[in-house]
Amino acid sequence: MRLRKKVAIITGAGSGIGRATAVLFSQEGAEVVVVDINREGGQDTLDMIKEKRREALLITDITDASQVKSMVAEVVKAYGRIDILVNNAGLFARGDVITANEEQWDKVMAVNLRAAFLCCKYCIPQMIGSGGGVVINISSEAGIVAIKNQVAYNTSKAGLISLTKSLALDFASQNIRASCVCPGTTETPLVASALAKQPNPEKFRREREKIRPANRFGRPEEIAYGILYLASDESPYATGSILSIDGGYTAQ
Repeated sequence: MRLRKKVAIITGAGSGIGRATAVLFSQEGAEVVVVDINREGGQDTLDMIKEKRREALLITDITDASQVKSMVAEVVKAYGRIDILVNNAGLFARGDVITANEEQWDKVMAVNLRAAFLCCKYCIPQMIGSGGGVVINISSEAGIVAIKNQVAYNTSKAGLISLTKSLALDFASQNIRASCVCPGTTETPLVASALAKQPNPEKFRREREKIRPANRFGRPEEIAYGILYLASDESPYATGSILSIDGGYTAQ
């Protein structure tokens, strides 16, 4: 019960790492707000949470400032506070600066970076008002080392790391901790979709697995435990921290 009575907002909680984190947080005593633009995925996550307290599902386009403001107001009205924000929602696109079009760039930046900015902008004042809180941004190994042919994704995830450091500096005196988790390639629907678009998905998968020392992809629950540590009171001195969980990929 490491998150007992904590109120946690998790974006992109309708699948993958977000879902695994929502389930784990609930098991650890948190009251979880599942935020996703996909109602079906979000409801499936709620159905998986066994220790139901006051979990809620909010269907929100977190790239829209007015919807984020409404989401935060609804959470505060229902729970009275916000203790933890996990900015997990993400979008992937392939292409370099020539082949990626402007629409792809704008969409990836909106979901991966703008949405995190907006959620922080409207959640952090509520955290300050109740004595403090924790923000955890989910970046990627691609935010630490660029990966070929995914310029928009790389740039957005590197931006999340810089956002995290800025939050840590700007709000440490107000008892706000901000850290960043950088997963390696993980068994999520996002990765499955990217693999499916390859001419030979199995060959591409084997190649991607072989380039990391652990010789496999990660599992969502492995990332969720890292997020739990940073969200809990077990890491009170961790702010501005960047935690890689990538099977050794960025250690090379």
